[in-house]
Amino acid sequence: MCGRFTLRAPAADWCQLLLPEMIPEAIPVHDPPRYNIAPTQPIVCLLREAAGQPPTAVKARWGLVPPWAKDLAIGNRMINARGETVDAKASFKKPLAARRCLIPADGYYEWTKTETGKQPHLIELIKGGPFAMAGLWEINRSLAEDGQPIRSCTIITTQANQTTAHVHDRMPVILNPTDFQRWLDPGFRDLPKLKQLLQPASESLLKTTLVSRHVNNSRHEDPACVDPI
Repeated sequence: MCGRFTLRAPAADWCQLLLPEMIPEAIPVHDPPRYNIAPTQPIVCLLREAAGQPPTAVKARWGLVPPWAKDLAIGNRMINARGETVDAKASFKKPLAARRCLIPADGYYEWTKTETGKQPHLIELIKGGPFAMAGLWEINRSLAEDGQPIRSCTIITTQANQTTAHVHDRMPVILNPTDFQRWLDPGFRDLPKLKQLLQPASESLLKTTLVSRHVNNSRHEDPACVDPI
């Protein structure tokens, strides 16, 4: 699974790296560095509202809330979607076909159990910098707040690669930059080909680092969360 992640890089940096053609007005430039992003919080998603439109950056609640949901709490159970079965689940099949997004990050956390408690590991690119996780998004209008529909999202996961399997048996799908455009194109609806993109990242791409248990508390949101031990 992927239950916490970071986005410490400035928006201008990850936008230029992940999606250079994004229109400047769509970049949430005022976001501070995020060291401990947790479910139900608003996160950045890159998406295309319709085929042919330019990509935009929007905020979405982390935890997919389907259009038919009558309670936001359902999203708490849908922070992740398993890549192997994403096309077979009613809540995920429609957004897989037409509402896909990129979720920028520059690290994610997983935990191992020890005799003294849960030990967090920060998993990030060996070379550093941002990457894009495969996601799905939805709109729920029946739970509108102040007249605004609820936009929500989920992160797709797959089996862990050899680099990360000693920490957890699942990992987020980290998309290859060459696949960004196809993933974002709502006009591309070949589900078998889309599922082929949901593979574990290369073993040579990532590194794991033991970090402070300060991050275990989801209320902590500061640089101490990523301090190595």
